[in-house]
Amino acid sequence: MILDLKSLFDLVGESQEIACDLDFSNESLYGNAPFQQPVRVAGKIENRAGVVKLVFSVKSVLSLQCDRCLKVVERELDKSFEHILVTELSNEDDEEYEYIVCADGTLDLTELVRTDLMLELPTKVLCKEDCRGLCPKCGKDLNLGSCDCKTKDIDPRWQALSDLFS
Repeated sequence: MILDLKSLFDLVGESQEIACDLDFSNESLYGNAPFQQPVRVAGKIENRAGVVKLVFSVKSVLSLQCDRCLKVVERELDKSFEHILVTELSNEDDEEYEYIVCADGTLDLTELVRTDLMLELPTKVLCKEDCRGLCPKCGKDLNLGSCDCKTKDIDPRWQALSDLFS
């Protein structure tokens, strides 16, 4: 979704509302598609005293896999973001701040929202805080009960030492 912001940059006090649904169902994260439902974006772009500020929030449901037991976990997503929009960077010092450059007076909202969301996604997902995961031998979900696998394994590098004592 491309937004034309030329008039917003020119007129102090001008504002523009944003309300749309974006489809990120084909986005992939660690081999999964976290956005099975549309992402609802609502916000406002406003020129106050020559500073164009974009404030928006996103709402959706994330569909992720637990990193330990591989169950599908659905979590509500409700995040807010804020950016300062500029038509150009005035000097080298501006590079240390995070400005969004709209060189031709347009903004690709879809790409901005996609980037913000991907940076906010968790790096580790658990179905519950004390998830026990899967048995490394038989693959049984240890959250449902223990398995019958032999738990005392010896590291093959230490096997020769163990043979001396038995």
